[in-house]
Amino acid sequence: MTGENWPAIYERTLDCVHCGLCLQTCPTYRETGRENSSPRGRIYLLRAVAESRASLGDVVSEEAYLCLGCRACETACPSGVKFGSMIELARAEIDRSGLRSGWAFRLERWALRGLIANPRRLSFAISLLRAVQVLHLDRLVARLLPKAWRELCALAPRVPPAVERRPLPAFTPALGEKRGRVALFVGCVMPELFGAINAATVRVLSRNGFEVVVPESQGCCGALHAHTGDLDFARELARRNLTAFSATDFDAVIVNSAGCGAVLRELEEWLEGEGDSLAVRVRDVSEFLDAAGLRPPAGRVESTVCYDDPCHLVHGQRVDAAPRRLLEQIPGIELRAHDDPAGCCGAAGIYNLTHRAMSRAVLDRKMQSLSAADPDYVATGNPGCLMQLRGGAAAAGLRAEVVHPIELLDRAYAARSVEP
Repeated sequence: MTGENWPAIYERTLDCVHCGLCLQTCPTYRETGRENSSPRGRIYLLRAVAESRASLGDVVSEEAYLCLGCRACETACPSGVKFGSMIELARAEIDRSGLRSGWAFRLERWALRGLIANPRRLSFAISLLRAVQVLHLDRLVARLLPKAWRELCALAPRVPPAVERRPLPAFTPALGEKRGRVALFVGCVMPELFGAINAATVRVLSRNGFEVVVPESQGCCGALHAHTGDLDFARELARRNLTAFSATDFDAVIVNSAGCGAVLRELEEWLEGEGDSLAVRVRDVSEFLDAAGLRPPAGRVESTVCYDDPCHLVHGQRVDAAPRRLLEQIPGIELRAHDDPAGCCGAAGIYNLTHRAMSRAVLDRKMQSLSAADPDYVATGNPGCLMQLRGGAAAAGLRAEVVHPIELLDRAYAARSVEP
């Protein structure tokens, strides 16, 4: 099979020993029971195409994009198969082949390139959505739409007020004895929809003795683009961030979005010979604070908390214990286990828009697990997961508030008791 990525795809398929240990960790296999919809089955398909024993057609395309890219199979794999990068390379070849086309594909490509990756346009669009929500025009329009479109509209996140979307200070000093200097990666969606989490991250780092710098020229990490097969544009975004962070002196790059963190930590694979200088210094905020040693919070948060692992933190970055250890150090918190903490929630970037039925089925499994645990809070560290779990909790009637772990730490540092 010709195509610049096929040699790398083929090489990755050879690592698979066909043991099947990945099957029960795969969300789409658990829902369908189809071998083609498992990591092993997809590897069979891609290897057959690479060896010219099968054509690159609709079946391969459908299965490549049905995969959520959660990378749970990588954690289960005894052979170290790099399935996440393999599926992204395959999607890039599928896009180049012309198998994906039509208005939906063009809209997706425009939204990711022209909107998500453009801070000014994104800010304008989010401000417009905020106005629509404040005036309740979204509810009015939703009544006029077919059911499928109403469900899509319901996925739109609630936009916070402008005060929460203001840019962070370029520099925040350390409180108390200085322990180091870090750079914060703010992302593209986080400042617009989760600005309060970014601000809380800065406060918690500062309270723990770290100066925080926020490089102005940084931008989108490219994760959504890579996941949808637009690898060339994703690499372009990665190079912009390399330039932005190379001009700043810091001990570590702190990330509070699991998807962004996974991408930044693997820049050497994206940009061979270029990305390692940045990748080796990237740390998830929970991992960083856990390793540094948390300064004990003074306030209490009297509540039960279920921690839910973001896929690209637990499987992509292999960080699982650190967030739990931080939560356990907050006075008043009882960390409560649930049955499916490392299972995908079904968000997967824009998957909950492009594969609505499968996303909902995967989310329902997660909601059943969280409902049985019945916590006051569900804590998770990725924007897509936050939105997906909030929507799922509302639909399932859960009383739990869905938050980022850093928000609970920030509340405890505010030296006041907090009850749900």
